[in-house]
Amino acid sequence: MNLPLENIKVLDLTRVLAGPFCTMILSDLGAEVVKLEMPVTGDDARSFGPFKNGKSLYFISINRNKKSISLNLKSEKGKQIFKQLLPQFDVLVENFRPGTMERLGLGYETLKELHPGLIYAASSGFGHSGPYSERPSYDILAQAMGGIMSITGWPDSPPTRVGMSLGDITASLYTAIGINAALFQRTQNGLGQKIDISMLDCQVSILENALTRFQVEGKSPQPIGNRHPTITPFQAFKASDGYFVIAVGNDNLWKTFCKAIHREDLIGDPRFRTNGFRTQNVDALTAILEPVFAEKTSGAWLKIIEDAKIPCAPINTVDKLFDDLQIQARNMIVDVYDKEAGDIKIAGNPLKMCNVPETSKRDPAPDIGTHNLEILSRLPGMDAEAIQKLADEGVI
Repeated sequence: MNLPLENIKVLDLTRVLAGPFCTMILSDLGAEVVKLEMPVTGDDARSFGPFKNGKSLYFISINRNKKSISLNLKSEKGKQIFKQLLPQFDVLVENFRPGTMERLGLGYETLKELHPGLIYAASSGFGHSGPYSERPSYDILAQAMGGIMSITGWPDSPPTRVGMSLGDITASLYTAIGINAALFQRTQNGLGQKIDISMLDCQVSILENALTRFQVEGKSPQPIGNRHPTITPFQAFKASDGYFVIAVGNDNLWKTFCKAIHREDLIGDPRFRTNGFRTQNVDALTAILEPVFAEKTSGAWLKIIEDAKIPCAPINTVDKLFDDLQIQARNMIVDVYDKEAGDIKIAGNPLKMCNVPETSKRDPAPDIGTHNLEILSRLPGMDAEAIQKLADEGVI
């Protein structure tokens, strides 16, 4: 069975996270992803921990199922080879600081003349336009400037970064969406295009109701811990042995919830009659519910609340994910074997499609230049001897 992107070839110039996570998604959908790296040093992420037997598990986890060629784009011969390779690819993905490819003489305006059908996807901190365009950026800068840190955490606590690289990951998802949309549009008009994704833009796009709340309330939303700003109760509570979460999303669920925990008296309390009132009086409601939940274990409460069909969940630590039955059933932990690092478990593909067969294993991440012979030999006159000569010259 063919995968959705089976015949799509991606030239991957990305490094670290935002770009490689995007091309990992394309690889999972069937694209051939060829990672182009600087000879010897390669992707910076190869030196990021954690390490196992000297190999970066960070790098392996987001670069599995890819191929690697080494090519020095600062050399004239390297640029010449790059331009020869380019027409063999449908998509080019890069996450350099804006202006880098232009300084190399390989910007989009130059490349589209060589390959009008090329889809050129660029992911950067601030995008390819605007006054901040050429500033460097990392995930924490995007989270800070995009407003995410200002609404994360607890009241009166310092601004808090989300516990994973939300700035990078969000940009990678939008880049993958843009690439797939551009591939479809190319089937209609035969033309490629440039996709310009900004990490800052992406953070603003996911602020959800924070933007509208500011306009209604006239003040910037503040951190409110783990509860929802407009739905109540929709938060974590502490049982006798630890925390769990509930999400009472409407007034009918509220009545059912009250009955399930044997607090029917709360149904008629005017402070809690509607979701709006419950949210206005969240502190009073929390003060009532906290001692109730402290009477039983989280497991006992989860069974009671789940049996009543009220949305609820344990707060899993990462170790529990490996044994979770639902995660296992959805093939969300898969295996990679690396010759140095050995067996590694990584996240699976969350895109479940009836024409995409599930597999429990992934190919390992490549070493720098592993596929030089395979990829470069596709060029005219590029045999094993010529490729070895390029290696001796430091071009690859």
